[in-house]
Amino acid sequence: MKVLKLIFKNSLRHKLRTTLTILGIAIAVIAFGILRTVVTSWDVGVDAASPNRIITRQAVSFIFPLPYAYKDRIASIPGVTQVTYANWFSGVYKDKNQFFARMAADPETLLKVYDEILLTDEEKKNFIAERNSCIVGIETAKTYNLKIGDVMTLDGDIYPGRWDFVIRGIYRPKFKTIDPTAMYFHWAYVDERMKEESPARAGLVGWYIMKIDDPAKSASISAQIDNMFKNSAYETKTESERAFTENFLSSTSAIISAMNAMSFVIVGIIMLVLGNTMIMSARERTREYAIFKTLGFSTWHLIGLIGGESMLIALLGGGFGLLLTFPLIVGFEQAIPKSVFPMFELETITVVLSVIAVLLIGFAAAIFPTQRAIRTKIVDGIRFIG
Repeated sequence: MKVLKLIFKNSLRHKLRTTLTILGIAIAVIAFGILRTVVTSWDVGVDAASPNRIITRQAVSFIFPLPYAYKDRIASIPGVTQVTYANWFSGVYKDKNQFFARMAADPETLLKVYDEILLTDEEKKNFIAERNSCIVGIETAKTYNLKIGDVMTLDGDIYPGRWDFVIRGIYRPKFKTIDPTAMYFHWAYVDERMKEESPARAGLVGWYIMKIDDPAKSASISAQIDNMFKNSAYETKTESERAFTENFLSSTSAIISAMNAMSFVIVGIIMLVLGNTMIMSARERTREYAIFKTLGFSTWHLIGLIGGESMLIALLGGGFGLLLTFPLIVGFEQAIPKSVFPMFELETITVVLSVIAVLLIGFAAAIFPTQRAIRTKIVDGIRFIG
């Protein structure tokens, strides 16, 4: 008990220094938690990919289109149970700074392949029946105060002109990892207009999405599709939905990797902050430790005093940082567009890593000052002048 009392009193001997060290550790833990959450949340789209869906895109890049005529040929391949297609439309709705996915698709097959898009039976029926209809995610509807029957007008960029769509459904995602902001409308409606305004762009889709009966057949079915269109004007590359998503996100992978690395660099910063504090404290108490030795304090007592102080400061800073991280993550989740991060939550693994890092740093920061205190001779310690 006396040792514990000494640890507590030593920690508070320099209140300002201790307070600043605790704040420094807390800020570093918060930064670590937020950066790690960005990394794990960015990977959610990849993790949410369905194993029984594969995607066929243009072999050169997914930004190049494929002929609509490929649809029936792909559907004829054994193991393919459903085929749909989509086309990136882009465009601007009210504010170009507010991004959400806007895609032309085939309504009937889209809802069969993506059963995680939840609509009522009436919404499905109206969306499929009306050529200029659309559905939007619940978060986009909340953002713009939209309701069924409203008209959404897009200013086209990839497809120039004014485009009017009537909202016939507001979907809710089945899982939290699904984008709740997207807008889907009829590809046929866009294609009809292209036939009149830009015939060269008519009859083309962006990519095909297939639902297959057995995920284990994914590689063989993909090979059959690509062999079917080999040496054609529009060669294809078919891959799992996970691989397609990873390729789609590859342009930002370097940034995410850098953020992941930076989150662990912060752990080193915490160690330097606490290590500096402990070295200064141990140096100031060199004479005290020498006197403790003359009074019969053992090596283990000194290890307990220095290590205990280091661990106490580390735990106070880490605990304070984690307590602040939770509400900050909630705040970020409210502020960040759902189209960027459908789910922005502090994962258990991030909390565990933070706790482990704090414990290791508390231990590591005490190693050098403990060694110095143990090796210093009693006579040298008593003669030491700060």
